[in-house]
Amino acid sequence: MKRLPLIPTLIVALAVLTMIGLGVWQLRRAEWKDGLLARYATARTLPATAFPAIPPADDALLFRRASGFCLEVTGWRATSGRNRAGTAGWRHIAACRTGGGEGPGMQVDMGWSNRADAPDWRGGRVEGVIGPDSKHRILLVATQAAPGLVPSALPSTDDVPNNHRSYAVQWFAFAAVAAIIYTLALRRRRTAPLPQPAVRPPAAGSD
Repeated sequence: MKRLPLIPTLIVALAVLTMIGLGVWQLRRAEWKDGLLARYATARTLPATAFPAIPPADDALLFRRASGFCLEVTGWRATSGRNRAGTAGWRHIAACRTGGGEGPGMQVDMGWSNRADAPDWRGGRVEGVIGPDSKHRILLVATQAAPGLVPSALPSTDDVPNNHRSYAVQWFAFAAVAAIIYTLALRRRRTAPLPQPAVRPPAAGSD
């Protein structure tokens, strides 16, 4: 009976255990994301709040209704986005001075258009929904657009993916496939015939 190859078996076992561990980690991430989405859903039902002078360290304010006052627009940036009808185009985000000398000010999505040109909006009171911002962590998506624009799509929890369970299934499948392939390889090795010693031809002139 052939002995089990030690080093290859250890390598495969470690790989399988690692993949199983990654699958379990993804399941835990899925549970965490479920709780996060539930918190976001609750935030949408809470009373409106003032847009914070300093963005919070966590995402506690995402998807909550809020308001703020833009004393002065200090700059504009246009990013790709959609309006409420789902049409692709440009979101126009104003950098606002809010006064008080505290915090970085307020970023406000003042609406959508099919052109990147900055709108003619000088500031004022804004009401909307807090959404994520890649540059400033959060911004306020205005429910009423600036003149010449149409409202941008409001932040939605549908845009927050929760595909950790599918990742977990993939890792578990990888582990199963690796284990099956190695088991088949071991079975084939055990059933392979042992090499036979070479038979030397008799020497010339021998009886």
